[in-house]
Amino acid sequence: MVLVASAGRAQTMYDGAKFTDRELNGTARFVGMGGAMGALGGDISTIATNPAGIGIYRSSDFMTSFGFSAYGTETNYNGTKLNNDNTRFSYDNIGAVFSSKIGNYSSLRYVNFGFNYKRAASFYNNTRMQGLLNLGPGGEIVSQTYQMAVQAAGATTDDLSGAQAYRNRDIGWLSAFGYQGYLLNPAGDNRYNSVLEELGSRPYADFYSEERGGIDQYDFNVAFNFNDRVYLGFTIGAYDVDYSKYSAYDEDFGDNLGYRIESYNNITGAGFDFKLGAIFRPFEYSPLRVGVAIHTPVFYKLTSEREAYLYSDYEYDGVRDRESISTYDDLGGRLDALEYRLRTPWKYNLSLGYTVGKELALGAEYEYQDYSTMKFNKTSGDEMQWETSTADVMLKGVNTLRVGAEYKVIPQFAIRLGYNYTSSAFKSDAEKALGLTGAITDTDYTNTTSKNDYTMGIGYRGELFYADLAYKYSSYKGDFYAFADPDQYLHKTKLTNTRSQVLFTLGLRF
Repeated sequence: MVLVASAGRAQTMYDGAKFTDRELNGTARFVGMGGAMGALGGDISTIATNPAGIGIYRSSDFMTSFGFSAYGTETNYNGTKLNNDNTRFSYDNIGAVFSSKIGNYSSLRYVNFGFNYKRAASFYNNTRMQGLLNLGPGGEIVSQTYQMAVQAAGATTDDLSGAQAYRNRDIGWLSAFGYQGYLLNPAGDNRYNSVLEELGSRPYADFYSEERGGIDQYDFNVAFNFNDRVYLGFTIGAYDVDYSKYSAYDEDFGDNLGYRIESYNNITGAGFDFKLGAIFRPFEYSPLRVGVAIHTPVFYKLTSEREAYLYSDYEYDGVRDRESISTYDDLGGRLDALEYRLRTPWKYNLSLGYTVGKELALGAEYEYQDYSTMKFNKTSGDEMQWETSTADVMLKGVNTLRVGAEYKVIPQFAIRLGYNYTSSAFKSDAEKALGLTGAITDTDYTNTTSKNDYTMGIGYRGELFYADLAYKYSSYKGDFYAFADPDQYLHKTKLTNTRSQVLFTLGLRF
């Protein structure tokens, strides 16, 4: 039912999940402690987790952070292993806190204002898989062309022919590629069969993709300190999205027959949210702190632009030829563009902090976000039922646990350790269902499993100047598929993604 419903033009719940996810990033101190500082506060990066953390400040602060990352992606399809490794520098964070003391005898002790920029998510990733596609349990051939045939069902051959097919909002681009590239044969009653049913060959697949861009986050905060026991904070967040993806998928049928699809997708836009937070010291003479925070959904307005190319080598009535199609040319020298709105899920945060003297600080944090509640809407306000319903069916709640510790060897020098666990957002049977319509031709998707971050760091604190260094190792596994097989015979490609990041923060407190 999911595969044959009517869909939108250029977005899926996989895009929504990508724009909802956040990385552990910020200052080197924050990252070194695994981000478990929601109740401890006193670091600019808590502006994005628990806004009340800015209320802990008793002096003004200015800082900036730089990073270097090494990325690695390994895929394994039926024993064929491929690796892609890359490195890049990044500018991760800049922020300031302005602390204003009200007095020692009033209930309100401090009013603090903060601003922070950080790289909330990086989409930098290269993926490659290849191998002879497996057969089904009864020897059935597996191919992307069967996904084309399912999408083409119900369309006439006239609907699928010519440049007008890519202008018709009721026709899927993938099905038009299949028919115009001689990869589908009419089977009567507006139904179609894969050409492989006639050829009987087993395809060799080759996939490659490059993803770039990220999410920039800008947070504006005000926080209050009441009696050095209750801290309240409010943050307005602004987000800038820039995501681009290039992918190329080949199927070689043998005997110099086969096809290649190249897809280009660019999504840009902006969004905003609100965050409320509080920190309490429930016992007057105890260093225990309890933090709570709630984040509204991020309200995004996004624009998706797509183009795609097909190169097909085929044989028809004994004659061999090559078909080349450009949606950019067929649309009159333009991209297919769609504006839409995305509302991410609410986020709930609970944290604990405890200090032992002035030497040891311990933090723990739990966060929950139900990805299945994300909503897609047209700019007119009407709900995009296909995208919203697939998110509801295929996504689930995400649990995040953070723990961290900081120990001051001497008052000026500290060492830190941290750990993050984030559960998967995808149900085991989730897939990139395209529906009967849509401009999507990059059919690949990955159902990631849980993610783990391991962190460590060191820091120096002088009277005015401070410097922190942190190392983060992130890893997750996933099940990658080059396309959604209607019969679910396609074997998963085992994917392992790792990232090593070094962060360096310089700051002044005054």
